[in-house]
Amino acid sequence: MIKRIFAIAIFSTALAFASNPAGVGVAKEVRHELVMLPYLDVFDNLTYQVDGGAVTLFGQVTRPTLKTDAERVVKRIDGVERVDNQIEVLPVSPNDDRLRRSLYRAIYGYGSLNRYALPVIKPIRIIVKNGNVTLEGVVDNQADKSVANIRANGVHGVFSVTNNLRVGE
Repeated sequence: MIKRIFAIAIFSTALAFASNPAGVGVAKEVRHELVMLPYLDVFDNLTYQVDGGAVTLFGQVTRPTLKTDAERVVKRIDGVERVDNQIEVLPVSPNDDRLRRSLYRAIYGYGSLNRYALPVIKPIRIIVKNGNVTLEGVVDNQADKSVANIRANGVHGVFSVTNNLRVGE
């Protein structure tokens, strides 16, 4: 009985991947194009969803040009028929800019978290909107997730912190 269930699970998984192999390629290409955007930095968060030939872009950016650049590069990908751009442009605020700098130093400058500062594409994204902070991305373990949250809450001028960090497998 267990062998049959296992065989059915493998067969259905193979069918799922075989039914849309182009969708997997499109998703990889969308990710590649988004991370290669020249002005994408630690204070921007871009996500996407691929549904056949339709790509929906989500997230928050600090520059309006980044929103249009993301849509433009995704439209050029073979297999993409339609792009729904739902990226939010964060409001311009000197206070939010100060908080971004302070949060970056508090998180990436802390001893146990400074290894996350090494990659070009930072795994912890710091989104600041009107003094409210959202942490997005992936960390190695639950302790790093908690330390990042504590460090962000300790920055003067932060109203609230939403910790959406995921622990990688």
